[in-house]
Amino acid sequence: MNVLALEFPPISHLFEWPEIAFHGTFYAINKTVLIYIAAVVITAAIFLLAGRKTGSLVPAGVQHVAEAGVTFIEESVVMETIGEEGKKFMPFLTTMFFFILFSNIFEVIPGIQFPANSRMAIPITLALVVWVIYNYVGIRSQGLGGYLKNSLFPPGVPVALYLIVTPIELVSTFIVRPFSLAIRLWANMVAGHLLLVTFAILSHTMFTSGIVGKVGSIAPFAMLTMMTGFEILVSVLQAFIFTILTAVYIGGSLHPAH
Repeated sequence: MNVLALEFPPISHLFEWPEIAFHGTFYAINKTVLIYIAAVVITAAIFLLAGRKTGSLVPAGVQHVAEAGVTFIEESVVMETIGEEGKKFMPFLTTMFFFILFSNIFEVIPGIQFPANSRMAIPITLALVVWVIYNYVGIRSQGLGGYLKNSLFPPGVPVALYLIVTPIELVSTFIVRPFSLAIRLWANMVAGHLLLVTFAILSHTMFTSGIVGKVGSIAPFAMLTMMTGFEILVSVLQAFIFTILTAVYIGGSLHPAH
């Protein structure tokens, strides 16, 4: 009796790709770094190329992609969370959305199939950048005392409840937010990557195990196909969630009454 033997690679093999240049030095580069470089290059190329075609009356190609992205961030993120004042944050929010999206979407690119944000370094770095920005915006717009007062003692809350509300707001606003931003993005990309790897290995193992296995591989391969489509949606959704939460935090720093 043949027993189906699944050989699932160790976690380190799935997430720790070997260095491919400058091995053993401070400047060592691995494939994860290359994905991030590619995400930066693609994002920059879209807007640089679109900017060169601003004289066109009817947007097409890369210009259409850039304008659609900018309009989406403006209408669905900035105006919904910050308002008119938020337009000055459009370049930052738009760039961050596209960078995170392209870093994620490499998960479904044949031959790469790895979401760079399944490594924690960049998600936590982006989250800390957001933390610095919304705190800076709050201090600049309200003053240090006013920002701390409105953050820790929200208006409209009964005085007696400040004993409970103030510690919660302190931890939430100044400690939990960056970690929740980073972990949400990281955990979702890790989970999706593991699911795709699982169904890919199962499909391959069954397909190479004989006639019965070839027939049985249809189901896991169908799941792999569906999960690939689902991960494309997740890649876009996680970029959107990270961006809109950033806008919410900035809007909260600008408009404490909300």
